[in-house]
Amino acid sequence: MLISLIAIFVSVAALSSVALFFRQPLILVYILVGACLGPYALGYIGDPKDIGEIGEIGVIFLLFIVGLDLPPKKLFTTLASVSIVALASSAIFFVIGITTGYILELTPFECVILGIGCMFSSTVLSIKLLPTTVLHHRYTGQLVIGLLLFQDVIAILALIYLYVSIPQEEAIVPWYMTLGLVPVLFIAAFLGSKYVLWPLLRKFDVYTDFVVLLVLGWCLLVAGVSYKLGLGLELGAFISGVALANTPAAQSIAQNLAILRDFFLVLFFFSVGAGIDFQVAWQVIIPILVLSAVLIVAKPVVFYGLLRLQKESRQISKEVGFRLGQCSEFSLLILFIAQAYMSAEATHVLLGAVVLTIIVSTYGVVFQYKSPMAAFDRLRVD
Repeated sequence: MLISLIAIFVSVAALSSVALFFRQPLILVYILVGACLGPYALGYIGDPKDIGEIGEIGVIFLLFIVGLDLPPKKLFTTLASVSIVALASSAIFFVIGITTGYILELTPFECVILGIGCMFSSTVLSIKLLPTTVLHHRYTGQLVIGLLLFQDVIAILALIYLYVSIPQEEAIVPWYMTLGLVPVLFIAAFLGSKYVLWPLLRKFDVYTDFVVLLVLGWCLLVAGVSYKLGLGLELGAFISGVALANTPAAQSIAQNLAILRDFFLVLFFFSVGAGIDFQVAWQVIIPILVLSAVLIVAKPVVFYGLLRLQKESRQISKEVGFRLGQCSEFSLLILFIAQAYMSAEATHVLLGAVVLTIIVSTYGVVFQYKSPMAAFDRLRVD
């Protein structure tokens, strides 16, 4: 594992230097390095699953930091304001995916998985490309986060469907109790942060290493409990952040975790690239290109149209559509759960669409809008 990490970060550092000279997005470098070093190309990294599991910690920290900026009152207000757009867009993208699967003559189960995989936009990429000023202060950032959070809730429901269809060993409660456990976990996290975590932070705040360790332990504890209850690591991490959002130390905690988050997110995107089997992908390259093209066009257009119907401005509607114009890491999680019951070709149609939409969407954002990874200095804002 140590040699693998050395190879990954040396390669990423070298190629990132070249990419910056040519104003290319660094996220693409992470995916490219994964594809080249993974088991289906050079074979230097034999088991990308281990890297992917480490990289998922970055997703956990990312959602924890998002939660830190959303106190409960603000969270519910944000979700309510985007509910119609989130539900309508998810339904449209589901129909696009399931129709594509039907045209490709996939099995009914594969069609459903393809439809579910097309429903969501990438929380990791969208928030990674939002500058801090947008994330914390601008209305555009609130819309993007609200839509992503609502999609995450729908994604959890989709995962519950899969847990019902494909029995899992990890969950310790029946599936029908899972939804009822969400408010229970939220209340428990809120009480724990108020009466245990925050008093400790306030008393020992001068010990920076202790504060970081305490917060990391808190985030991973709630995420782990959530996972065991069948709710997923991501939702638990987000709830642990929301529970701390009312504390004065929320923004300081977010800044302290930023470097750790970025370290693990490199591994996450690497694992996405490492999962590509080029031989299988080439066999279904036409379906991959067709589905990717449809989603790349449809997602910005659908979000733009729905937001305009909700009386949002043209500029905001267009920017939100471009920022959400890709498939999601939840698509990869869905594939991981369902792939034993799918053909390799069907799996790579969705995997290829995820990778291609992420690549094209990244270009669309970094060359047009303000971002920490923007291609031009005038757009680069952190």
